[in-house]
Amino acid sequence: MWILTGVLSALFLGIYDVCKKWSLRGNDVLGVLFLSNCAALMLTLPTFIASLLWPEQMSRLGLCAGHLTLREHGYVLAKALLVSSSWISAFFALKHLPISIVSPIRASAPLWTLLGAILLFGETFRPMHWAAICITFVSYYMFSVVGKLEGISFTRNRWMALVAIATVTGALSALFDKYLLQNIQMDRISLQVWFSFYLVVVNGMIFLGHTVVTAERSTLHWRHSILLIGVFLIIADFLYFKALSHGDAQIAVLSIVRRSSVVVSFIVGGILFGELNKRKKLVPLVGVLAGVVMLVL
Repeated sequence: MWILTGVLSALFLGIYDVCKKWSLRGNDVLGVLFLSNCAALMLTLPTFIASLLWPEQMSRLGLCAGHLTLREHGYVLAKALLVSSSWISAFFALKHLPISIVSPIRASAPLWTLLGAILLFGETFRPMHWAAICITFVSYYMFSVVGKLEGISFTRNRWMALVAIATVTGALSALFDKYLLQNIQMDRISLQVWFSFYLVVVNGMIFLGHTVVTAERSTLHWRHSILLIGVFLIIADFLYFKALSHGDAQIAVLSIVRRSSVVVSFIVGGILFGELNKRKKLVPLVGVLAGVVMLVL
């Protein structure tokens, strides 16, 4: 069941990526990130307020956001800092590169998550898992080869360097999630609510600091898709935390399933933004789908 929940999370994560690309066209990166974080926080506030007023009723619904200890607040703040560094890198890269390239490369994050899961958490895998993982990673590599046809140098392009930073920090965040939800057994609703709050604090300070230091007037235009970034992020994270909080959930497998969001990014993003080489990207896309189906089975 936790894998199917992860697949649903991937669906909304793919739509979230498309909304990011649409919002960033000719727009200020840090401003879009900050506003989308505010939208996400606004969606979690009713849960937090209702948990304060009617804790028993919210607990019965499985949606009660409880209080955290000082140590747990420190953990959530650390997660917000880690994720912010990943998202800032990813947003800048996504603004300047095709979504059909950025999303697949970011999808290689499960490789680093897999290594961390084996080294840190002692996760083990069946032969079918390994076969699915290998097929998925080969497909990711094929995506990078197609990217070269579009004149994107993976070693000299500074935006590709940001994709790499976003990928590695994203993998570290996934491992940290497993630690918080399974080792410390932090409540997933409380984690999501307070995480949304600290994201606004961290990215708000970064946005304000950048504006003051550079003395530049940001080109920030409101688009409804900025609001949708927050909406789909909350839904995707809710399903992801729900899957990860399951005792049998394996973070390496769940990370790969979640990164199948590249399918949505490829199909919807490729059509909306008129990107090139869609047919050549179809073969590795089928590989990603095959890997996910094998994991689900």
